[in-house]
Amino acid sequence: MKKLFIAYTANGASFTDESGQTDHFTVEEESDGGRTRLYINAKVPVSLQKFQVFLPYEFKKEQRIFVNGYQSWTDSREYSLDEEMTELSRFTERYVKYPIVKRIGLGKSGDYIICDYPRRKGTFYGFSYGYVRTGERVEIFGSLSERCGFTVVRFEACNSRVVIEKDLEGVTFSGRALLADFAVIGGEYDEAFDKYFEMMGVKCRQSKAKCGYTTWYNYYGSITQDIVMRDLESLSRIGKKIDIFQIDDGYQKAIGDWLETKGEKFPNGMKAAADAIHEKNMLAGLWLAPFGATAGSSVYKNHKDWLVRDEKGKLYVAGPNWGTFYAIDFYNKEAAEYIRNFFRVILDEWGFDMVKLDFLYAACMLPMHGKSRGEIMCDAMDFIRECVGDKLILGCGVPLMPAFGKVDFCRIGADVDLCWKRKKHRIREDVSTPNTVNCTVFRRHLNGRAFLNDPDVFLLRDGNLKMNPEQKKLLAKINGLLGSLLFVSDNVDDYSEEQMKIFLDTISEKDVKIKKAQFCEKNIIEIEYLLNGKDGVLKFNSETGETVK
Repeated sequence: MKKLFIAYTANGASFTDESGQTDHFTVEEESDGGRTRLYINAKVPVSLQKFQVFLPYEFKKEQRIFVNGYQSWTDSREYSLDEEMTELSRFTERYVKYPIVKRIGLGKSGDYIICDYPRRKGTFYGFSYGYVRTGERVEIFGSLSERCGFTVVRFEACNSRVVIEKDLEGVTFSGRALLADFAVIGGEYDEAFDKYFEMMGVKCRQSKAKCGYTTWYNYYGSITQDIVMRDLESLSRIGKKIDIFQIDDGYQKAIGDWLETKGEKFPNGMKAAADAIHEKNMLAGLWLAPFGATAGSSVYKNHKDWLVRDEKGKLYVAGPNWGTFYAIDFYNKEAAEYIRNFFRVILDEWGFDMVKLDFLYAACMLPMHGKSRGEIMCDAMDFIRECVGDKLILGCGVPLMPAFGKVDFCRIGADVDLCWKRKKHRIREDVSTPNTVNCTVFRRHLNGRAFLNDPDVFLLRDGNLKMNPEQKKLLAKINGLLGSLLFVSDNVDDYSEEQMKIFLDTISEKDVKIKKAQFCEKNIIEIEYLLNGKDGVLKFNSETGETVK
């Protein structure tokens, strides 16, 4: 039996244990081929406040640690042992916990209610999996299922150990149940990740990269039918096949009311928009946040019983976006039928081919119905796939492992900003070009294994953008090498000859193999790759967007 630490309640009292053998329960271990399963056999109802497994590990100075952030937008990268996790400032860490700030939902998109942020060099944590890299060899410490609860993987060089911790809040165990299912897998980078996904039984749904357009990063919520038709016409004239044209946030009357469009903005309706996209031989994509509803929505006004409530019975704020929004409880039968119906209309009646599903983390913010956050998120992604059927899903704002094998494409970083400069005192999920570039590089192992990676847009236009030409070209290069969903938000009619050349080069079909990608100096990333059989090197400063010669 591996070394454990368990804090729990039973029969109205609190206890701690390190043996896994108590008067209230026993913990059983099954190990085989690097895989470990731990089961609880509860003699009385037991709730676990903390469940940790300690794995001894001797770290070496030259090693690098990768930690996977909580969800799509959370910064994720490799660290050296003399670093500490610094993306979250002490001010921000305190600020998001202030009662007034919690009421508006700032920080709810992250893990701040689940984990304490480490403030020590050589101490790192992430969700579901992480690795220690020595040269090109990695040791992956990874969950094989989050259905029994989210897995937090902690790397503690100061204590010479790796800690596997489960978020089991909200669950009461009776009888025998699975507590943790994880593996330790060593090998060359690609070999180890191939084996990891084979052990999970997860396969990527798509095999071919796609290119396209989204309205968001130019017009944001100010889209209109005229803008959509103009940019659609522009794309159709470039003489290159464009796969997807996506209409983003701004078409709907309110968040939650997806079938009620703003008539003055889209007077011909959304079916006409999808038809127009199809006439240009492109797939039609539509953005929505299926588990969200704002106070201005008919869902909020007429069906508050569909919304998630906290332990005091108050409506639970899911985030500050759109002036705060609330989460829909998809376990509610009426709410589930409502969600099924709007997907049916959007996909079958309006004719959209892909849905970008955003703010998915809202489904699992609170444990409920006797389920952990991890089980809820897994159920939510199963439900979403059932609703969408064989149509395409672009996942976004989602804890990643529950989305493995369920979505076709997935965002793997924060939203790209209209500038490259990092903002201070922000949460780890905020808009940030440096963070999303780091995620694009260091979450590359998910591409083609879990889903096809969406590195977010690259932008080449001159107006409404604060990147210089070098930064714009660099972002396009990074996305073209490492991404499999290559979107812009530009009216391509405004492109210069040089901008059009970069655009066409970026979206062109290519054979890319990443041989190595790492920080070679502070903030300097070096990528060695094969592009159509030819060796190449890209070296750049991820904080400034400067290419390094």
